[in-house]
Amino acid sequence: MEALSQSFRALGDPTRLRLLRLLSAAPLNVTELVSVVGVSQSSVSHHLGKLRQLGLVREERAAGFTYYSLAVDAEDLHWPLIRLACEAEDGSGDQARLTDLLRSRVDRTALNERLLEPGQSWFLWSSALASLLPALEVADFGCGSGVLSVSLARWARSVVAIDQNPEALAQARARARAEGLRNVSFVREDLHALSLPSASLDLVVCSQSLHHVEEPEAVLREAARLLRPKGKVVVLELMVHEETWVRERLGHRHLGFSPTRLEAALKRAGFTALGREVHAREATSPFRVFLLTGERK
Repeated sequence: MEALSQSFRALGDPTRLRLLRLLSAAPLNVTELVSVVGVSQSSVSHHLGKLRQLGLVREERAAGFTYYSLAVDAEDLHWPLIRLACEAEDGSGDQARLTDLLRSRVDRTALNERLLEPGQSWFLWSSALASLLPALEVADFGCGSGVLSVSLARWARSVVAIDQNPEALAQARARARAEGLRNVSFVREDLHALSLPSASLDLVVCSQSLHHVEEPEAVLREAARLLRPKGKVVVLELMVHEETWVRERLGHRHLGFSPTRLEAALKRAGFTALGREVHAREATSPFRVFLLTGERK
């Protein structure tokens, strides 16, 4: 009873009730809470510390930030007061500022994901490849919004852009249309089992697609099946990391790979003449990437 009494005394502070109301809507970090409630960072941190001690909020690390969220539900003894706080008139305008903040967060996340995607830089040198490589028939495994597919299409004879996400494929089609490219076809299929004919391609590119699939090795076997003898595979992937937030936000199934593991999978799939290149981590990114290449027997 004493612990419950202390909790309700702590909840008598209006700023803490405002914080709880905001955290019931979305996980937020300290900087975001400061921008919404308009009090100092030290004050917000103090209130969050008290609420965390009482077990009313939880904290979790994600994308380099500490996010706070409501830790109680409708079965908790504190819920009636928290519910009243959520339903109270928003005289301070918190909800409007929160809406703007979440909207800008979505825009910023989309930008960050584009910047984190190493494949995005391929367009910078794709035009140079046109003068160096013969016209090839290529498949882009997990094409996403088509940035890499379009870059490949500038020098390839044809590109098959493959993805299971219909919205991503629609963006890829629009991108190719805007570039005036007619040598890109789009396929919505599972990378584990494709309908494309065997031995029909010269190059398969897997640019950060394996960490999205259930069985990466099965996808590599499909790549081997589709390639002609001496056809090439290029795999761009993330090194093993601990950024668990990518599972929920970006849909990653695997937290990166060791190059040795994927090299072994490539060998089992029938690839030889393997090559490896590991890139240094960029200062602004929590990820490190590596590149593997192989040749179909």
